[in-house]
Amino acid sequence: MIAFVTANIAPLMFAALVVFLLLGYPVAFALGAVGLSFGLLGVYLDLLHPALFQALPERIFGIMSNDTLLAVPFFTFMGLILERSGMAEDLLDTVGQLFGPIRGGLAYAVVFVGALLAATTGVVAASVISMGLISLPIMLRYGYDRRLASGVIAASGTLAQIIPPSLVLIVLADQLGRSVGDLYQGALLPGLMLTGLYLVYVFGRTVLTPLAAPALPPEARGLRGFKLLRRVLLVLIPPLALIFLVLGTIFLGIATPTEGGAMGATGALILALVNRRLSWSLLRQAMNSTAKLTSFVIFILMGSTIFSLTFRGVNGDLWVEHLLIGLPGGQLGFLIVVNLLTFVLAFFLDFFELAFIIVPLLAPVADKLGIDLIWFGVLLAVNMQTSFMHPPFGFALFYLRSVAPANSYLDKVTGKSTAPVTTGQIYWGAVPFVVIQLIMVAIVIAFPALVTATLQKGTVDPSKIEINIPPPEHDQPESGGNAPKRDAGSAPAKERSGAEQGGDLENLFKKSK
Repeated sequence: MIAFVTANIAPLMFAALVVFLLLGYPVAFALGAVGLSFGLLGVYLDLLHPALFQALPERIFGIMSNDTLLAVPFFTFMGLILERSGMAEDLLDTVGQLFGPIRGGLAYAVVFVGALLAATTGVVAASVISMGLISLPIMLRYGYDRRLASGVIAASGTLAQIIPPSLVLIVLADQLGRSVGDLYQGALLPGLMLTGLYLVYVFGRTVLTPLAAPALPPEARGLRGFKLLRRVLLVLIPPLALIFLVLGTIFLGIATPTEGGAMGATGALILALVNRRLSWSLLRQAMNSTAKLTSFVIFILMGSTIFSLTFRGVNGDLWVEHLLIGLPGGQLGFLIVVNLLTFVLAFFLDFFELAFIIVPLLAPVADKLGIDLIWFGVLLAVNMQTSFMHPPFGFALFYLRSVAPANSYLDKVTGKSTAPVTTGQIYWGAVPFVVIQLIMVAIVIAFPALVTATLQKGTVDPSKIEINIPPPEHDQPESGGNAPKRDAGSAPAKERSGAEQGGDLENLFKKSK
């Protein structure tokens, strides 16, 4: 038994993590507990040296001092301020009036506003809940098919995961050791294409089943002509200006993503203040929610670094590498298996769990196979987007279920009794959009230029920079002596993510085993 455990400790460690997650243990504590438990087991079996764990404080300090992760609270705060200050309500009402006269107009409006909210908030929960509260009652009032209405709202809300400034892309950039700005640029065109595919699906439904998405009756369209035009301009210009302030400055190289997030948070406060919707209550709620989400991310990252420290110590990274590099088909075979694995795991894990557990194992293998990690990150982000839409554990479905009517109610406008939206209708409504997301995964694989063409040519990846300073002449050995001592300045300078820090000590003990 001991010989079996010793020979297979890496796969047993990964299997133990999956079991803990399926049992419902919090992800951060499951990662940390499995990492520490198997670390002690590895020491007992003489597979690890106890001094290996001296790298752990350095790793945790690397996480806490990682400037990239500062963008997470900034963008979260910006999204919460905009969502709770009524911008989503104004957008849905105005764009709904604009598209209302055409068949499926409300569904088009939801997709369009979902893309706008994604580019300003970056928070899936805020987008889904806002559109569910505002647009779902109107769609039910005027006879929309419940499956179509539910699916459009849930799927449009998940656009916040792929369209910058997505929190997922920030986490992926940190795990891949790549620039957040490059990942933002690479994800922009696929995110817009996915939005277009949603619109194409809505159009197809209106052609095949016209009664599933009727046009708004004349009495429901309160604004017309120049009044509607003025309202559209007044409502659309502020969020578009905020999008340029945040994403434009990042893409133009004027600001880093962290600086762009800070400007976005400031801009959201200014918009709320101008609209006279900023209050201490709103500010306190947004700050509390931001602190909770940021703490959630940091704790998962700390648990992840404990797990990866032990996993690398027992050569788990080599086990994964040999497992995936040996697949038939080379790069294509690797991509097919990875995407199938990610899709299946998305039934049980959310995007944060996938990003912190799966990506650190896959990225080194992809790099060795010559796969561009920016393109690989965007591909994984599109695939992991399905984790929000998978029945039965998709978070977007849970968010929509929390605001959709669970019982019959009297409509405030028509006074008629309206049937509830069942959980089954929400689940079935999500299925076509999951298929569309998988089609988008295939498109990104087939046409890599959708990601790489938007990246600036000739840019330098800071993670590949090495600076070697030769020692002064008087330090050179006179004859056949030992190599001269290098001062601190002669060490190779390489930018590393928080999870990579402490790797030198790990490699030292791996070589000594």
